Parts: sequence; structure tokens; C-alpha cells
Amino acid sequence: MSLQFFSSRLARCCFQRHRHSCRLSPSTPFLPSNEISSYNNGVVSTTVRTFASKKHKNLLKHTKGFRGRSKNCFRVAIRRLQKSWQYAYRDRRRKRREWSKLWIQRIQAGVRQYSWRYSQFMGCYKQSGMQLDRKSLAELAANEPFAFRSVVQVVEHTSSNGGNKIARAG
Repeated sequence: MSLQFFSSRLARCCFQRHRHSCRLSPSTPFLPSNEISSYNNGVVSTTVRTFASKKHKNLLKHTKGFRGRSKNCFRVAIRRLQKSWQYAYRDRRRKRREWSKLWIQRIQAGVRQYSWRYSQFMGCYKQSGMQLDRKSLAELAANEPFAFRSVVQVVEHTSSNGGNKIARAG
């Protein structure tokens, strides 16, 4: 079978399928895309789709930027969008976890300079009654060493047993 025969047969098949599924005469005026028409005994009746098409369009607005059929095919897009919402929910918590780990590392690096362990420092810090959170303590440890030193001194002063400092070697 030659390529020319195959392509002409395919074109004829597509044309026939389109011609028979359309059922509108060429003299029928153009209908907007949100209207469904049916041709019964020479009378064209139209109905306007509202809810489903609005729902589909609204959902497809959220899938802008997705790859493949996920951005324009409703059945694929709704599954991909639900999965993206799951990823977003998970990663919001993961982001908070990562920031908290970073703050702890910065505080730990700051208190190690003054011979403290992080866990012991935080225990004494809570007992001292100071109200700074980890985010502010990490900011002080990274960018304001003198202010952080004063916080460490207050914790040393208020701790009952001298702060359980790390024994210095040498």
C-alpha cells in the first residue's frame, strides 16, 4: 500500500466521519463554542452549556503552565491539579521544617562559640523566661554577635548550675 493511497484514504475517512457527525447543513449559521446544537427535521435547536463548561474553564485556569495534556484536557487536568494540591500541602510543612532546622543550626553555631551545647542552652533559655523565638535568636547569632553574646550572658546568669557548659580542652 503506497503512502499516497493511505493518506487519501485517511483523509476520506476523516472527512466522512466529520460530515456524518456534524449533521448541520452548510447553510446553518456558525454557533458559539458554548452552545450545543441538534438538527431535527430541519429545525436547529440550541442549548447553552453553563455549569459544566464554567467549571471546566475555571479548573483549566489553575493548570496553566502544566506539561502535556495536563493543561488543556479536563480529565487529565483534574487529576494533575489534585496531585499538585497534595504536593503544595506537603511542601508547605516541609518548608517550615527546613527553616526550623536552619535556625537551630545557626543558634547551635552561635552558642558553641561560648562553650554551650544547643540543647542545654535552650533548656536554660526557657528557664530564664526570655521570650525570643528561634527565628530571632538565629538572626541574632548570624548577624548581631554582640547582642547574641548578651543573650548568652543573661542565660548564664539565670541558670542555676553555671549552665552545664562544655568542658574546655586545654
